[in-house]
Amino acid sequence: MRLELQLKLKQTLAPQLIQSLKMLQMPVLKLEQMLRHELSTNPLLEELEPVEEVSEEIESPTLSEDDPKLDPKMDKIDWDYYLGDEADDYTFKRMREHTEDKQREMAAAGETLYEHLLEQLSFLKLSEEEVAIGEFIIGNIDDNGYLTCSIEEMAELLKTEPDRVATVLEKIKKLDPIGVGARDLKESLLIQLAEGGNEGSLAYRIISECFETLDRKSHLQIAKTLGSTPERVQEAMELIRTLSPKPTTGRFDAAAIPIVPDLIVDKVGDEFVVFHNDRNVPQLRVNSAYRALLKRGNNTATETRQYVREKLEQARWLLNAVNQRRSTMIRVMKAIVEEQEEFFESGPDFLKPLIMEDIAEKVSMNVATISRVSNDKYVQTPQGVFEIKFFFNTGLPLEGGEQLVKRSVKQMLGEIINSEDLTAPFSDEEIHKRLNAEGISIARRTVTKYREELKILPARFRKRVVKESS
Repeated sequence: MRLELQLKLKQTLAPQLIQSLKMLQMPVLKLEQMLRHELSTNPLLEELEPVEEVSEEIESPTLSEDDPKLDPKMDKIDWDYYLGDEADDYTFKRMREHTEDKQREMAAAGETLYEHLLEQLSFLKLSEEEVAIGEFIIGNIDDNGYLTCSIEEMAELLKTEPDRVATVLEKIKKLDPIGVGARDLKESLLIQLAEGGNEGSLAYRIISECFETLDRKSHLQIAKTLGSTPERVQEAMELIRTLSPKPTTGRFDAAAIPIVPDLIVDKVGDEFVVFHNDRNVPQLRVNSAYRALLKRGNNTATETRQYVREKLEQARWLLNAVNQRRSTMIRVMKAIVEEQEEFFESGPDFLKPLIMEDIAEKVSMNVATISRVSNDKYVQTPQGVFEIKFFFNTGLPLEGGEQLVKRSVKQMLGEIINSEDLTAPFSDEEIHKRLNAEGISIARRTVTKYREELKILPARFRKRVVKESS
């Protein structure tokens, strides 16, 4: 009987659960827009006057003890079941002056790649599981449009089969912009060629069969390998150079999108404290005038009472969901701060290897929840403004047994290429030797992988571009 009741409750709450998860994904500007829309359409909501600080005791924005008892199911939402979380009490402060001094904001609004892909995902015919997989995949696509996790890694984190992840990924690859969701430069170029009607062309074969050796083979060697002529190879190379190494080039310009942090990490005394940035978020409560209608008994028309009840339940759910979003985000950020304290104290050079699964285990949430909290949201820190997912990195071994964050290795690789003689750019093997000389134990094929992830072309193409522009 109890199981049946739980199933009915979960089925009833499914639409609201979907909205809750969408709310958790929203960056603070989208949350503000959504709340102001709700404020304009639900007469049971009213906005509180701004205050500098609220009490250390956080009052639940619901009905008081003496209000009429309505359908209690909204009070019994098992947030731990839905979000892998337990409700904790936090001190929420408005911190208006503090926020104004520290927050990086820009004037113009825009759409991020993350939002653009999520919107397209919503139009696909997918099961609930496929939607969850799709959201997770999109959350692991970087600003250049490249997938940063392998299918196997995502399947393991989501506790599902790799084939299911691969199926959803193939659908995402067909979304706009062309080439999005590719795992590396080679795959992105092949997608762009195929979408342009060039699948099976010589250019497609060059990328498909000779990509790994492009920086070491001449046009004549490539022609012999593929049974073609140097002239045709040259023409194919010209086509390849029209492709974009980054699927998002010219779109979703980060500089055109306002960066408003959801969270603020500041040092108070000897410890770092996490605040929620409420500067732009309207503070809502239930309108007491409408609640009074429910106390009038027979003096109020049945239809009116029913309307007020429905709007009241919607308002109560919304306020609880907003509080849950805030609590979840702060809890996750507090755990990140604990793991990355040296970064917050001393800067990016002290960033440690950290994966979402570590934080999920630390705060007793699922990885999908950590992903929703981390994507497309920013935190203001003493070291600057960072996207929350910036703090998640894998590590590579150094001599002596220590680990270096993968992002730092990529940065070093980029610096080596930036310092090269443009008339004789470094091959991947030369870069590999230079990194090894710095004590970084890394394979040559990993150098190639990281170079491609940085969207840097092979040495042969870098040299060719310089010659053409001179």
